Amino acid sequence: MATEGRSAPSSSATTALESAGFVRLIARADGDAIAASALLARALAERDTPYQITVGRTIAERARRMRAPTADGDATVVVGTADAAATDAIRLPATDRPAALEAVDLVRDLGTIPDPVLALAGVVAAGGDPGAGESEWLVERALERGVVDRRPGVAVPTADPVDGLAHSTRLHAPWSGDPEATREALADLAADPDALEADDRRAIGSLVALDTVGADAATDAAAEAIGRALRPYATPEAAVATLGGFADVLAALARTEPGTATALALGHDVRDRALEGWRDHGRRAHAALADASIDRYDGLVVVDVDDAPVETVARLAVDFRSPEPAALALGEDEAAIATRDADALGAALEAISRDLADAVPATDTAEPDADGGVEYDVGHRRGYLRFGPGLEDETIVTTARELL
Repeated sequence: MATEGRSAPSSSATTALESAGFVRLIARADGDAIAASALLARALAERDTPYQITVGRTIAERARRMRAPTADGDATVVVGTADAAATDAIRLPATDRPAALEAVDLVRDLGTIPDPVLALAGVVAAGGDPGAGESEWLVERALERGVVDRRPGVAVPTADPVDGLAHSTRLHAPWSGDPEATREALADLAADPDALEADDRRAIGSLVALDTVGADAATDAAAEAIGRALRPYATPEAAVATLGGFADVLAALARTEPGTATALALGHDVRDRALEGWRDHGRRAHAALADASIDRYDGLVVVDVDDAPVETVARLAVDFRSPEPAALALGEDEAAIATRDADALGAALEAISRDLADAVPATDTAEPDADGGVEYDVGHRRGYLRFGPGLEDETIVTTARELL
């Protein structure tokens, strides 16, 4: 099962998009890929080129969509790793850099100015630091235009810090997922969200950092993880309050409500619906992690979460609760792996998927194109597995331990 496609040279990709009568954009199910697809869609809209964005949760699902019939002159762009044997689509695999930055390059080649806020939200969703490395010029452009502003505090999508912090999946504190507990924790600091000064935001950031790293179950990695959520870039003209908050909402909805995530990234008026979906996602993820028992193995912790967003739980676990460098979240017919080091994750996920496929009884094969009913995806520091009934948790854990 091949997993790596070669990126099309920029000139050929640009030529194909410039001449296309219709463009299909097929995105990986994460915030970075959603942002990248929306950047490309906005550029196509400026050229009056019709397009369609769909989201594929697994590599095999994206490959099936890539193989769907198209009319002459149409173009297909896939954002995220896809089966190398599937069509001659333009590929933005986004393995070594954020998909949003790959999309920015292509958008500029098309003669369009990319939205720096959307691009930077994609960078953050990919685990990057806005302003670092290749994204430095995007921050400079955004600052010049006045669409971002660095300030103290925590990166959340809402102006109300209680609402934002209670549901944020960029941190995990003892009060996370519980608005009333969060309100009590911030009782002396956030009485009036509309009147917060810089000192108030600085105090909130300090309290959040202390509560996060000081939690009984917090690990050393929590300090680094919470640091990425502090001193945010505010986004006064965007639908959400900060870059980090934008990334958080896109990441949450990419897996549960991809249509809403896409609409938000395109600039449509879906803020209320998007935030409600993000709140539900955050509540479920934090509740699952707080209630779950965590089993520790050499190099891996395992969290049994049942009906919860497994990818978010795995990421929160490895960032805030895991003494090991990788976390496996086991759900019902799906699982997710998050790591602190993503160097070999793609190869490991392919091997895990292949071995698990061999363990699935033949009668449980769900998809004719799937390997034994097991499909997978890989992104930045995370992997996803989807499988039909018949796989025992012990088999999944053993396979993951052997191959990670």
